[in-house]
Amino acid sequence: MTFAIQQAAAPVFTRALNNLSAMIDKTLAAGVSEATLLEARLAPDMHPLPRQIQMASDSAKGAVARLAGVEPPAMPDTETTIAELKARIAATIAYVNSIDAAALDGAEDREVVLKFPGAEMKFTGADFLTGFALPNFYFHITIAYALLRANGAPIGKMDFLGGAR
Repeated sequence: MTFAIQQAAAPVFTRALNNLSAMIDKTLAAGVSEATLLEARLAPDMHPLPRQIQMASDSAKGAVARLAGVEPPAMPDTETTIAELKARIAATIAYVNSIDAAALDGAEDREVVLKFPGAEMKFTGADFLTGFALPNFYFHITIAYALLRANGAPIGKMDFLGGAR
């Protein structure tokens, strides 16, 4: 049996996003204020928590969409509350899981092109997922975790990993 690209994408994104949502809940339950979280950043030149969540969302939905050969849904970056950010996480999970596994058949060899101002990057689907999409996604999830921890969240490695499943 071969390992399908869908197995390396949707469940991984879903688990990490669910874990992030649970860590946010645990942080708020510990008394860390929403205002503190909305302004939290690790360094002055880094994006605050809301943007880290938005970029993690964009990474996940963009990855599965590109691998399926479709356009990702637009999600304007307008969230200003934790409830709105958690709704975005939930919407991202729903979208990621809405992609039919059959749409990802052959995605490992499908060309994925990312266009940036003045540059473009070309990948095979497998290289895109393993060398760009997942590392980028986990960068933003990890920064969000660090922001929660730095602001007093009683969370640890098993919260990030989601415990034994």
